[in-house]
Amino acid sequence: MIRVFIVDDQAMVRESFAALLDAQPGMAVVGTAGDGIGAQAGRRADVVLMDVRMPGVDGIEATRRLLAGPDPRPRVIILTTFHLDEYVHDALRAGASGFLLKDAPATELIRAVEVVAAGEALLSPAITKRLISVFAQHAPPRPAPDTLTPRELEILLAVAKGLSNAEIATALGRSELTVKTHVSRILTKLDLRDRAQAIVLAYETGLVTPTR
Repeated sequence: MIRVFIVDDQAMVRESFAALLDAQPGMAVVGTAGDGIGAQAGRRADVVLMDVRMPGVDGIEATRRLLAGPDPRPRVIILTTFHLDEYVHDALRAGASGFLLKDAPATELIRAVEVVAAGEALLSPAITKRLISVFAQHAPPRPAPDTLTPRELEILLAVAKGLSNAEIATALGRSELTVKTHVSRILTKLDLRDRAQAIVLAYETGLVTPTR
C-alpha cells in the first residue's frame, strides 16, 4: 500500500487529488495539509505531493524541512501550475524526487506516485533540459566521486541524461534487472536517496558537462 500525503493551499486541488488516489488499488491518502507547516504531518507517508507556491512556508522550504529528519522519510513530488525554471534546482537540492504539472492527466498523476514510490526520479525531458541550463550557469564545483567502477560510472552518466532503466539496459545490451542493481549500488556508494539526487551530483561534479 502506497501512503500518500497531499499539500496544497487550494482545498479543491487537495480534495480532487485525494479522491482520485484513494480510489486506486494499492494507494491510500493518509492526510492533507493546506500549507508548508502542515506538510510536516506527512513525514510518515511514502509519497508527498507538494505544491510549490504557498503562503508562509513555500513548497521548497517545506520539502527541505520534511526531509531533514531521520529515516524513514517520504519521497516528494513538487506540484506546479507551470514550468518554473528557478525552482527546479532548489527543489532537487532540497530532496524532491520529481515534478508534476497540476493539470497533468489523471493517469500521469497515478503513474507519478507509483514511479516515485518505487525509488525512481520523475523528471520529464523538459525539466531535465531546464536543470541542465541552470547548472550551465550556476553549478558550484564539487569533487567527482572516485568509488564507482567504470560500469557504474557509465550507468550514472546515463541516469544523468534522464534515461530509464529499460533505456539504459537496451543501450548497454544488459538486462533491466542488472541495470537496476547497478543503480542501487551507485546510490548506496554515494549515499544518495534516489535518481534525482544522482542527477544533481553528476552535474555538480562535472561528470556531465551542461551544454546550452
